[in-house]
Parts: sequence; structure tokens; C-alpha cells
Amino acid sequence: METHHQLIIGDAAAMKALDDKCVDLVVTSPPYPMIEMWDALFEGCNRKIGQALKTNDTGAAFELMHAVLDAVWREVHRVVKPGGVVCINIGDATRTIDGRFRLYANHARIIATFIALGFDQLPAVIWRKPTNAPNKFMGSGMLPPSAYVTLEHEYILIFRKGAKREFNRPKEKARRRQSAYFWEERNAWFSDVWYDLVGTPQSMKRNGARDRSAAFPFELPYRLIHMFSIQGDMVLDPFLGTGTTMLAAMATGRCSTGYEIEPAFKTSLLQQLPDLPAMANEMVERRLARHTEFVRERRQRKGDLKHHNHVYDMPVITRQEVDLFLAPVRAIQLADDDCFKVVLAPPGPSIPAEKERNENATAETTLRKPAKGHQLKMF
Repeated sequence: METHHQLIIGDAAAMKALDDKCVDLVVTSPPYPMIEMWDALFEGCNRKIGQALKTNDTGAAFELMHAVLDAVWREVHRVVKPGGVVCINIGDATRTIDGRFRLYANHARIIATFIALGFDQLPAVIWRKPTNAPNKFMGSGMLPPSAYVTLEHEYILIFRKGAKREFNRPKEKARRRQSAYFWEERNAWFSDVWYDLVGTPQSMKRNGARDRSAAFPFELPYRLIHMFSIQGDMVLDPFLGTGTTMLAAMATGRCSTGYEIEPAFKTSLLQQLPDLPAMANEMVERRLARHTEFVRERRQRKGDLKHHNHVYDMPVITRQEVDLFLAPVRAIQLADDDCFKVVLAPPGPSIPAEKERNENATAETTLRKPAKGHQLKMF
């Protein structure tokens, strides 16, 4: 089993390397309009944005910033396959300009754009972000009426392009069965409020790269990729940043492409790649251990489970889980032109969970070049 990945330094408003209708899933988090840390980036795309902010024309600045994102969303519509899914992590903004405090509803503006492009909106997830701030209140504190509700959540907006995806070929059906998730994971992942994800602080301060704080954690794209794609699918992140979506795609047996406008972020991705096999296989271990504990507790309360996963030789709740396979990462190869190949363990009949765990511990954790003369080609 192999997956292929490509990092493209360029503007996702013109994704020339991607053909029409070639992407199965998009998972991304764009810059948030009207968040001050992103002003310079948006101003670099359109000087009118800086002029609008200087004259306190917040409505114009908000629209102009979203116009920058709209160009990317149009490209997303072009490259996503019919039945493909788009997941966007976005937060609303609060800001005081010219003495007036107000909310800028980024999620609503993006929803309007995607509906206009012809996407169907699906139920969204509210990511309830934990905060360590000792004082959560904003505004006048305990004195009405000028206290403000504190934003402690972001949205994961979910859209589908056209009708539901169909799986007609036997190989696709087999990949879909192998890509199943556990019953208890389904109950947690498909809740409309996520409490158990913690933001990952990340910052780069070299070569003009933008600072980032509270970039989404690895498990956010890891979940979404499992929820809305199957093994071997193509995942796109048009705002790749430090590469979290690509790393999650590598860890889940999907292919991926990432666009990033700032070259300095390439270094961050390359620095993380040698640790990916260990991180990916640890996630597999955790999921198998959690399922083992779930089975133990379920048996105590309700007796034996009706179905059996033949790959891991363990009980499962539903028939849809019997072929579930969490492919361990064996190795990563680095090719020219910012392309990578990930080698994963293939599924096999009746692999006991303990044996698989022992094999995971020996997964190759070094990033190596392919043999001389061997070039990886994604497209």
C-alpha cells in the first residue's frame, strides 16, 4: 500500500497543478478575516483592504478579505469531484474599530459563498475550544448593558458537491469497508459539538513567515479524513500552513496535495516528517486500545458483541466494522519537486491485535530518499 503527497508553493486561487474533479475531500482552515494577525496577509493580496481599515470602513474591509478567499473557494469547486466533501475550520472575529465593538460572522459569509457556488451545506460541527484565561468576560464586566459574550468556539463547516457519492466498483467497495471506523468512534465524531480537541500552538518567525497561534490540532483533520473519505482518496488543503492536514492524510492512508503561499512553511513540514510513522502508529495503538476497553465495558453491561473484526480478531458492534483496518505507516520517501511517498502495511487475514501492535513498534521512522533514478510522480 502506497500513498502519494505533494506540497505546492503557490496561490490556491489558481491551482493549475490540479485537474478538474480530481479531489475527494478538502480539509482546511483559511486565514480569518478581521482577525488582526491576518491583516498584513490580506493587505498583500489587495491594497484596498489596508485603505479600508485605515478609514475605519469595516464593512468594506470584511467583504474585500472574503473576496480573497472567494477566489480559492471557486477553485475548490472546480477541483472537487461530484459527491466530494469540503470541511472548513473557521472562527468568527470580534474587533473594536473606531471605538465600536462588533462581531464579524466569517462562518456565515463562507456559507453564503458555498451555497452560491452550488454546494449543499451539511450539518456543521462546533469546536468548543478550551481556554486558560482567568477572566472570560469582555466589555463592562458585571455592569449591564455593555458586557459581551465571549467567543469560545469555532466552526467546522461541511459542504458536499452535488449528490451523495456512490461506490459501484468492487475495489472501491472493499476500500470503503476497510476505511470504516468503530461504532463508538462514530458516536463521538458525528456529534455536533467537539469538546475534546486542544489547539496546537505553532509559530514561525523566520524569513518573513507569518506567526500562527492555536492552529488546529492533528486530531481535527485526522477525524475529518476518516469521516468523509476512504483509503486511497485524494485530500486537498488549499491553505496548508505547517502541514497538519497533509500529515493526517499520510497517517490515514490517503493521498494529499497542499497549497501554501509562504515558502518558509515547507521547512516546518519537512521537520515533522521523520516523526510521522511513530505518531501515526501511536494513533492506531490508542484507537485499538480504546476499542478494547470499550468491548470490555460493553460486555460487562450487555454481554457479548454480535460481530467480529477478522483483521484484529476482536469483537465489534456492527457488521460494517468487520473489515476495518488501520494501516500502520512503514516508511516515508522524499522525492524531488516536493513529492513524498508513504508506504503502509497491507491488510491481512486474521492478524491478531497484539501481533499488529508489535509490528507497529518496528515501523521505520526515518525520512529517506528513494533509490537513485527513482522519481515519484503524483499526477
